[in-house]
Amino acid sequence: MQFSRGINILILFLISFLILLIVLGNSIVMLAFVVDKRLRNQSNFFLLNLAICDFLVGAITVPVYVPFMFTGKWIFGRFLCKIWLTVNYTTSTASAFNIVLISYDRFLSVIKAVYNRSVQNSQSQTAIKIALVWIFPFLIYVPAIIFWEIITGTNIVPEYSCRAGFIGTWYFLLGASSLDFAFPMISISFFNLRIFWNIHKRSRKKRNGAAFGKSEKRPIDVTPYIIATNDVLTSTQANGIEKSKSSQYETVNATYLLDSKANFSSQIGKLPNKVQFKVIKLSRDKKAAKSLAILVSVFALCWAPYSFLVSIRAACQGSCIGSLWYEITIWLLFSNSAINPILYPMCHKSFRNAFKLLFHKCLKFFTT
Repeated sequence: MQFSRGINILILFLISFLILLIVLGNSIVMLAFVVDKRLRNQSNFFLLNLAICDFLVGAITVPVYVPFMFTGKWIFGRFLCKIWLTVNYTTSTASAFNIVLISYDRFLSVIKAVYNRSVQNSQSQTAIKIALVWIFPFLIYVPAIIFWEIITGTNIVPEYSCRAGFIGTWYFLLGASSLDFAFPMISISFFNLRIFWNIHKRSRKKRNGAAFGKSEKRPIDVTPYIIATNDVLTSTQANGIEKSKSSQYETVNATYLLDSKANFSSQIGKLPNKVQFKVIKLSRDKKAAKSLAILVSVFALCWAPYSFLVSIRAACQGSCIGSLWYEITIWLLFSNSAINPILYPMCHKSFRNAFKLLFHKCLKFFTT
């Protein structure tokens, strides 16, 4: 792409700012795990893995791509080209699979809370899940990147260019896009719909229970009572006893009210433990669902244009879609790695606390 000098300077400034955001933002996330041990649970380790993917995008993929984008020539040799393509495709796809893993973890915490608690401290299962996030993208792209020319017997990539051999093969790109975008998108949509349906059902049940509880309320009968005896009273005694009766009735009434209130409070004190736990869990699940919905929405907005356009562009051999639109979708894809670390403190209180702790430690280090 050829632009004027001023436009090129502006684009270079924006790219440099994007790289800074990606590297700095995801570095802060990783450092937060070092300084705050409270973050070290299974769910947050999946977010850490996503931060590592995004960090590699900002530290390796984007900086190496910049001179190639401006000059249109690859100056680092074929071997480094293969390495760069491997890192590029693997980290980008691993980032998408991490979103699936995070969605699945949230799904278990809401739908199957007991099972999820049982595996939260299983380090082996956490390590296996994280490893699979990297293995699947590697198997999808890397063999094709390395062996495409050998398998097909053709080489359509110019000498001073660095593109994968399959970049013009629409059926491979369509299949790969199905695995790195369509499959993650369908999976996270399913998990999110199940989560929101479960929360909606529990909220409706809670409202119905509250309405039923109100209709069941009855006024407490605190009518005082007396015990009749066979004693015969004189008129003087009767006159004297009327006042005594009145005070006794008031005493009995007050005592009964106090006892009733104490019994009622003691009964309610036993019930809210379960009720309160359900309310707290429902509120926590709602917050988790909202944060997940934001993360997934950003993923869809950043990934969908590239995934659809690259397949269409390959099918029409690049004649129906200009290179400018192709470059825009690539940078939109890269920008997802800068947005993710911004979403962590917005959606997770534990990360906000960890970032505050990290800030105070850095401030203390530089001021002492």
